[in-house]
Amino acid sequence: MIRIILTAIISLLSVQLGFSQAIDKEKLDSYLETLEANDKFMGSVAAARDGKVIYAKATGYADIESKTKATTETKYRVGSISKTFTATLILKAVEEKRFSLNQTIEKYFPGIKHANKITVSNLLNHRSGIHNFTNDEAYLEYYTVPKTEAEMVAIIASGGSDFKPDSKAEYSNSNYVLLSYILQDAYGKPFEEIFEKEIVQPLNLKNTRFAGRIDISNNDCNSYNYDGKWVKDAETDMSVPMGAGSVISTPSDLCLFATALFTGKIISEESLKIMMTLEDNYGMGLFSMPFGDKTSYGHTGAIDGFSSVFGYFPDEKVAFANISNANNYNQNNVTLALLSATFNEPYDIPTFETIELSSEDLDQYLGTYSSSSFPMDVVITKSGNRLVAQASGQSSFELNATAKDVFSFDKAGIVLEFNPAEQTMTLKQGGGSYVLKSK
Repeated sequence: MIRIILTAIISLLSVQLGFSQAIDKEKLDSYLETLEANDKFMGSVAAARDGKVIYAKATGYADIESKTKATTETKYRVGSISKTFTATLILKAVEEKRFSLNQTIEKYFPGIKHANKITVSNLLNHRSGIHNFTNDEAYLEYYTVPKTEAEMVAIIASGGSDFKPDSKAEYSNSNYVLLSYILQDAYGKPFEEIFEKEIVQPLNLKNTRFAGRIDISNNDCNSYNYDGKWVKDAETDMSVPMGAGSVISTPSDLCLFATALFTGKIISEESLKIMMTLEDNYGMGLFSMPFGDKTSYGHTGAIDGFSSVFGYFPDEKVAFANISNANNYNQNNVTLALLSATFNEPYDIPTFETIELSSEDLDQYLGTYSSSSFPMDVVITKSGNRLVAQASGQSSFELNATAKDVFSFDKAGIVLEFNPAEQTMTLKQGGGSYVLKSK
């Protein structure tokens, strides 16, 4: 479930990565503690090799109001990582002959447009054309309210179809909500019970379950957004996302699940290959995520103020997971630090140094910047003694002055470098660099 525009994925690094059995835990501890001290990140990370957790650490609070610190046993909502669990359950049910991947869905959802043409496989790899209900403004009016299966199917059906089934791929949470209901029909049990019996119990995942209401006394955690201070986010009712985003877990449990999935402990090698097969960059509950010359398979997630990523490198037998419940930083950088430490590669601990500027100092940067090579205009304004940037059709965000003519927005990994004399601005993000000129 994704309610934020800026999401984190692993960046492709143009380096050759080494491999070491050791991990510099002290440095990685310091990296995470630095982020926490600067109100950049609260959350938990873990890495495992050959099915054994080699690093796990939590920072920040599970609940700020009660000053409850997070531990490696604290449970976080993992958002769309739930889709990997759901896809695994579907492939397991197919192995048990409960239904087939090529079976169409009109038996279950006759009111869905093109239901007689949409297959279970189309739902799994986002090729159904079914409209994504979380994209609608109305979603924000009900996402915290319990919904029945009939109500959710009606909401999804009312969205119609965005394209002809199997003509292309487009991410839609609707697909995995419907897959939840197909599983319930096939097993004759609630999704929560299926998940518990088929995944949680066999793998002994002690901190993983279908989420209910957040319960701090049960080692759950709240999520927060940053607005000058950490502000508690609203709480999605889990009857809404179901198998698209209803799981809570820990990074260590996610690493154990990933290892089990990729080593034949849950489904067959043939079924796993089907999950890993990418079409238009979509697998079945899996994406391919490169790191240097290595490739992992996993998923990202975001729900309320939580954001997450997990994956598994089959060749190296390494699993990783990174879950945040309070993020004012580019979480991709946290994942890269975790992987760099795991594979014994260099990485830096940020300093977050800023400089103070007056409101008058900012006037030289104001204006609308554009370029034929960049798809949006970027408007630079100010609020007091802070620069504010807003790209076309996007939300505005405040910038930190980090050096002369240099400003940053850490949450998205954006750096803006101005040249007032030439009236240009260089925008850097995710390895890309674009020169925009003031109109």
